[in-house]
Amino acid sequence: MPTMPTLTERRPPWVVFTSAADPWPASETATLLRRNGLVLRLDAREMTDPASLFRTFARELSFPGYFGHNWDALVDCLHDWHGPGHGNQDLAILLEHADDLLESDFLGLFVSVLAQAAWHSNLRLDADGELDEWRPRTAQHFVFLLDHTAPAAFTETVARGVDVAVALSDGRLLVALTDTEWPPDGDPASAP
Repeated sequence: MPTMPTLTERRPPWVVFTSAADPWPASETATLLRRNGLVLRLDAREMTDPASLFRTFARELSFPGYFGHNWDALVDCLHDWHGPGHGNQDLAILLEHADDLLESDFLGLFVSVLAQAAWHSNLRLDADGELDEWRPRTAQHFVFLLDHTAPAAFTETVARGVDVAVALSDGRLLVALTDTEWPPDGDPASAP
């Protein structure tokens, strides 16, 4: 999996952990914005437990009132997002000050959920796993910005997530979904 991560293309890695001082996110977000993409910044210090995480995402991404405040609902709302840009713009979500998430017991599941949501959004599959002919495919990626913790410190915790593959490359922790489980049934549409 180690390849240069991107925020502008519809390919993994879907989630990246990197230093806040890394010039890569600034360069990638500038390119994304020039291409009419959208960059949203969330403060990970507000995400102390799943309930506060769901509230933060719902508030900052303008999730609909029926958002269920659970992991499945988070995947659904990120995949079928109706916030700014209404899901028609490429999107990068930066989680700033993410160091404290290393100690959370939900981090592996959280990263799995983000990777699943990005995978669905990047491929724009319908409920049957077929390419959705009515909605454009959009790039969606998540970046955890770390103030003082090395990305490598997150490897073991993130690897406990469901169906995720992790790799270290150029000082960044890259996360994608495993080839054996994603896409379900070996859907050939998985290669963006």
